Amino acid sequence: MGKLLASIKKEFLILINDKVGLLLMYLMPILLVFIITLVQDSTFKLVNDNNLEIIIVNKDKGDLGDTLISHLASTGTFSISEHHELSEDGIQKTLLDGNEMLAVKIPANFSESLNAKAKNISIGMLSEFEMADMSDQVEELNILPLEMYYDPVLQETFRFSVLSTLYSHLSILENRLMIEQLYSEMGFDEIPEGMEDQFMNNRIGIEQVSANNSSGQVIPNSTQHNVPAWSIFAMFFMVISLGGNIVKERLSGSFVRLQTIPASFSLVLISKLFMYVFVALTQLAIIFALGKFVFPLIGLPALVLPSNILGLIVVSFLSALSAISFAMLVGTYAKTQEQANGFGAITVIILAAIGGIWVPSFVMPSYLQTIGNASPLHWCLEGYYTLFLKGGDWYLLSPTLLFLIIFILACQILVYIKLKIQNYI
Repeated sequence: MGKLLASIKKEFLILINDKVGLLLMYLMPILLVFIITLVQDSTFKLVNDNNLEIIIVNKDKGDLGDTLISHLASTGTFSISEHHELSEDGIQKTLLDGNEMLAVKIPANFSESLNAKAKNISIGMLSEFEMADMSDQVEELNILPLEMYYDPVLQETFRFSVLSTLYSHLSILENRLMIEQLYSEMGFDEIPEGMEDQFMNNRIGIEQVSANNSSGQVIPNSTQHNVPAWSIFAMFFMVISLGGNIVKERLSGSFVRLQTIPASFSLVLISKLFMYVFVALTQLAIIFALGKFVFPLIGLPALVLPSNILGLIVVSFLSALSAISFAMLVGTYAKTQEQANGFGAITVIILAAIGGIWVPSFVMPSYLQTIGNASPLHWCLEGYYTLFLKGGDWYLLSPTLLFLIIFILACQILVYIKLKIQNYI
């Protein structure tokens, strides 16, 4: 036990003298989790709240253009800036030069064409019951479409979101006009009280429910996604420190000298394992603490820890062992320290990309999702998602635990084979 503690102390001294490694393992993930979560949180709010500044150029000669604008303003989802005299070139110049990213142009015959369309539809419907004459229909105008201009940098998701809102309010406006025309053709001076509301509000509500096995609903947000994801990335990036350290010791002859002292070599490997498990778990503790206590202070959602604390400990421990085993594998097979650092860093980035750290796996092509199943970072992330977002059921966790155990054993076996071939063991 005394030799093991002495070996761990030696590894600790080596670690604290590795300033670059410490920055990569602690400072880099903290900065990443702050920056990425802030950016993604703003994106979530933009998509969900449609909090976009929008220019509306109202050329309509009637009152329905103003009605549409008031409907859009009443939702509270747009910051509307009205212009009446902007030309097409003026709209495009304003979008390219200003802060607004969207503009909607209402055509000059908007009111007239909608009223004519509603009148003809109502007469057509009533004529089926011989309550109106088709000859009373008016000549339909050439209905000019609304034009939506957008800044080329605006993503397709946002455009579709705004288009859906515009279509929804146009439908409401058209339905109201049709109802008014129907009652007018039937001889009513106005729609009976409450009837319009019944027509317009006859919608079934939609309740959003997150599918998970916990008793309480955990609402997915940028924090719940990014804190576990970048914690995993931080753990695997220890390959630069640990992998490079193993190569350095091997090339300097330290391994050979340790062979002359009974049990020292195995103690070195075990001490490295203990030391870097401590590093990985402290990385997790720091990032999780930031997510829970610091994020709310800067306007980000607080991290909600899972109810299955034992599952969190098991997944965290296996994730740490996976990262350490991968780093030892790279350090054992690399021929130079530069090779270990370069190959290790690039491999972790690739594994993170296909594993869902950078971009969610479900948006990837099916073949890339299949390839991503080979990434240990994917399974670490799946484990945390199961805990943080799906209730932490042990049955759902079992594939993650099984893969990580197999990955750890495979890496350690490959390390043992290589060291055995080189007579270090």
